[in-house]
Amino acid sequence: MKKKLLTGVLAGIVLVGGIIFAADHIDAPAVTGPGSTSPANDITDVYAFQSPADNSKMVFVINTQGLLSPGASATASFPSNVMYEMNIDNTGDNVEDLVIQCLVQNGKMRVYGPVAPAAPGLSSTVRTNGPATEVAVTAYGAGSISTAQNANGTRIFAGPRDDPFFFDLVRFREVIAGTQPGFRNPGVDTFAGTNVMSIVVEVPKSLLGSAATINVWAETKTK
Repeated sequence: MKKKLLTGVLAGIVLVGGIIFAADHIDAPAVTGPGSTSPANDITDVYAFQSPADNSKMVFVINTQGLLSPGASATASFPSNVMYEMNIDNTGDNVEDLVIQCLVQNGKMRVYGPVAPAAPGLSSTVRTNGPATEVAVTAYGAGSISTAQNANGTRIFAGPRDDPFFFDLVRFREVIAGTQPGFRNPGVDTFAGTNVMSIVVEVPKSLLGSAATINVWAETKTK
């Protein structure tokens, strides 16, 4: 298979020692493109956490294309010219030691890794020599989801999901403007009723090295 060189920009960052996450709905025009409100290369959230069903595994999630309405969710897709890359630092130097690379090939989401990158930085070569897992993208409104697992225990999903991020944007703006002293309890979720395009990768911890803490960040990269 022909290898591809892609370049991109950092779109989300997360430090994992349990679970910490970063959220960023709708990026700047340099990332999203002019006039676009839900581009395929816009990362909304990055999550990394121990599997609640199996403590020998870690789960990595990249959510993209925020604020999708139900109608937009029905036609949303992962483009073939964008790679979603999860970077994993297991030595504490903030340089990726492993990558998980996700991209659409032959109409399906294919995930390579965890595997050592060809070189660290903003340019990446698709590491087709690493373990690969392939799954059909689950359609919006499907009665069941599609998952796939390879021989090394990596399991993947790709498709639309309800946006899990909760934020009371109206009250936040009021607090910033000085018209309210703080957030309400309970808050009102601004993202209720909207969806994201999600990539979920579950990986055995044994494939991530022996470090007790890992640093994780995600990027989108375009050919």
